[in-house]
Amino acid sequence: MIRALWAILWRDLRLLLLGSAGGGGVVLPILFFLAVAIIFPFAVGPDPVLLARVGGGVIWLAALLAAILPLDRLIEPDRELGLFDQWALRGIAEEWIIAVRVLAHWLSFAPALMLAALPAAALLGLDGRVIAIVELGLLAGTPGLAAVGVMVAAITAGLKGGAALAGLLVIPLCVPILIFGAGALSIGGTSGIALTGAVSLVLVALAPFAGAAALRAGR
Repeated sequence: MIRALWAILWRDLRLLLLGSAGGGGVVLPILFFLAVAIIFPFAVGPDPVLLARVGGGVIWLAALLAAILPLDRLIEPDRELGLFDQWALRGIAEEWIIAVRVLAHWLSFAPALMLAALPAAALLGLDGRVIAIVELGLLAGTPGLAAVGVMVAAITAGLKGGAALAGLLVIPLCVPILIFGAGALSIGGTSGIALTGAVSLVLVALAPFAGAAALRAGR
């Protein structure tokens, strides 16, 4: 089964990175992320003090929006093709499939997002200390964003208007990660990052079971 899971991980990662499932791959979320960082100073003005104060929160919000862009490609295409049924017949539990999908989703956007956060932080005028906290927070929080995305995509798979509903469900579920991640910037310590990581771990642990239950209920 381990060999089969590795094959599924490689397939999922290739589809998400290259956009072979009908999307823009990793390029679209990163361009969207950078676009938010570029446009925001025009919206609030060029005040460097204001930009430095709110820039970290803007990066977190842009990271959330970039993470939910591929929601419609995470579960629904494979469900329509009947791949989950085939994997179940081969004895691969849905929990393992969802766990692999969470890992693939995280690998497809989080490392590139953390790299893109560096020029975004420069555009927003953040100093080195704030950039370090932002990067650590993204490292701790993006697994939770990926887990929520896959879990919600599984819950809404097969529903009419599922893509729009998924976007509405993801945002409130990700609020704790945003609160603690952005809060780490205001207190300037590691406690906010630790809380972000704790919430993220809970979501990662919950996602395979919730997503698998949703797939079985939909079947």
